[in-house]
Amino acid sequence: MEQTYLSLHSALLLIIIVGLFFILIGYLNTKELTNNSNYIVGDRRENTFSLTASLVASALGAWILFGPASASTWGGIGAVFGYALGTATPMLLLYNFGPKIRKEFPNGLSLTEFIKKRFGISILKISLFLILFYLTIFLIAEVTAIAFLLNLIAQIPLWITSGITLIICLLYVLKGGFKMSIITDKYQFGFLVIIIFLSLVLILGKIEVSSFELIKKNLPNLIDKNYLTNYTAGLTFFIAVAATNLFHQGNWQRVFSAKDNKTLKLSLIYSSIILFLIVLWMGYTGLISYSLNSKVIPDLAFFYLILDKSNFLTIIAVLILAMSLTLSTIDTLINAISSLIITDGKFINKTLKGTKIKTKAKIIVLFLCLLVFVLASKGYSILYLFLLADLLCCAAVFTVFYGFYNKKIDTKLATCAIFAGLICGLLFFPSQNFQSSILVGNLVSIEKFGSFIITNLLFISFIVSLTIPMLTFLIYSLRNSLR
Repeated sequence: MEQTYLSLHSALLLIIIVGLFFILIGYLNTKELTNNSNYIVGDRRENTFSLTASLVASALGAWILFGPASASTWGGIGAVFGYALGTATPMLLLYNFGPKIRKEFPNGLSLTEFIKKRFGISILKISLFLILFYLTIFLIAEVTAIAFLLNLIAQIPLWITSGITLIICLLYVLKGGFKMSIITDKYQFGFLVIIIFLSLVLILGKIEVSSFELIKKNLPNLIDKNYLTNYTAGLTFFIAVAATNLFHQGNWQRVFSAKDNKTLKLSLIYSSIILFLIVLWMGYTGLISYSLNSKVIPDLAFFYLILDKSNFLTIIAVLILAMSLTLSTIDTLINAISSLIITDGKFINKTLKGTKIKTKAKIIVLFLCLLVFVLASKGYSILYLFLLADLLCCAAVFTVFYGFYNKKIDTKLATCAIFAGLICGLLFFPSQNFQSSILVGNLVSIEKFGSFIITNLLFISFIVSLTIPMLTFLIYSLRNSLR
């Protein structure tokens, strides 16, 4: 994979052309914003197609070209299904939560409004930090992903691609806000569908035997129902991805932008099906690639298949797809971050109001993008970045959404539950080599733990992070009942 598929200048020219296309589309179709509500959720009149396309395009960034395939090479078919279900499930959960929160907040802008009303300012600050951290990590991962791809195809240094991509997005999303993101998402959704179909034809057409038979012959463990990792990896990715996407401000912006609840529900059903099928296919490509070459670099598993013996037009198509996916996700993330600052900044700093807070939000976003540029240029593992952010949200997900139904949970109890889950989860969260953690191998000798714990640190960290808050509430309830 060390060969160059495109010249540096050709690749740079292509990404700039794609970027200018979306800048032009956005500017030609975006009206002048009249207030902060327009900036965050548009005119609240999005139809089913527009909303479905935006939900899919925003959820599926360039990470799908790396993450699912990478996970499948060690987590097997379980990781593939876990990743796919984890991506689709939040849409089905929003099917339930979305209309209820819309009813309670008819002019709502974010999930954090519900959190503040239900738990108060303390939990709002904790949730806001977790959400912004997750969105920033997501942003870093997306920029890193496209930088990796351009480095692979044309040997472009990571920092050049990172800088160009961020500048392109900032040029249109800070001006047009949410509506600009919705408009560009429609085109990006079209590119996504066409090129995912193209990858299906190209990859399956290269294999002379059944892809499943190929995997069964060369890597039977990865599809074996008795292979424990299939289950632990699948459950890990399901919990991680599902929990995190429930906190994604981009999803909540789209919940509030639907013209009515019927439109919202239909869009969520359609998007969940599309997301499941696409992520399932992308994960499956990792199994095929690993079956053909067991020395494949996990993050590049999909590209071993798609770029091997590909013609010039295929490579161009892959690059357009990746750039479109990246821009659709990055513009959603940038708009989501700025919208949270606008929505919640007035609670944290009461002097910030009107256009002043919007200006402050843009300055903070620019600072964050500078940070993203620096970190994305380092080339950290995309999957690892996602998993770290996922863990943080996982610690808070039960508390926040259980609080929707249980009105007895107060701020103090909620805070204890979230921090307990977060601290305990981080103790088991593995290092980048997945061989040790803060607790296992550092605070306590690795020999003190059984083989299951040592080999399943990631799984255990997410289970612990999710269940500790549940146990906290259970203990609290039992204590009260005994009084």
